[in-house]
Amino acid sequence: MEASEKKEVSVEDAVRLRELLEAERKRSDELLNRLKYLQADFENLKKRFDRQVAEVKAYCLEGIVVELLEVVDELELALKSAEAHKDVESLAAGVKMTLKKLRKVLERHGVVPIECEGKTFDPSLHSAVAAVEKDDVEGCVVVEEVRKGYIMKDKVIRPS
Repeated sequence: MEASEKKEVSVEDAVRLRELLEAERKRSDELLNRLKYLQADFENLKKRFDRQVAEVKAYCLEGIVVELLEVVDELELALKSAEAHKDVESLAAGVKMTLKKLRKVLERHGVVPIECEGKTFDPSLHSAVAAVEKDDVEGCVVVEEVRKGYIMKDKVIRPS
């Protein structure tokens, strides 16, 4: 009798194990399905984020472009006035006024010029074109600026 009881237990165990296996298979399929949905959600979120970043960049650029268009308008007016009056002085005054406005636009966006003439040469801010010796100047001092450099929000965007 003992042998048949062991067989019944073994059959019961096999049935129970099969049920457990099916339950785990079903659970595994559900988890795999959830993972696929989460991956798809993540990809969609990433695409949406990339789109939003592009929109923000375009929006920021649009603001700067609108301000620069005002500067273009002023340059066109100055040129038109100079052509009509054949007056170099009015052209120079118009260009000076426009340059002043352009500098203000740049400043509003965190772009400021690098001061260099008379300052000690700093390779992180300045780019040397030539070295000259002067009797009245000691050390590595910038004596002449060839092209103005600019810093934008603590980052050198063009050395002087």
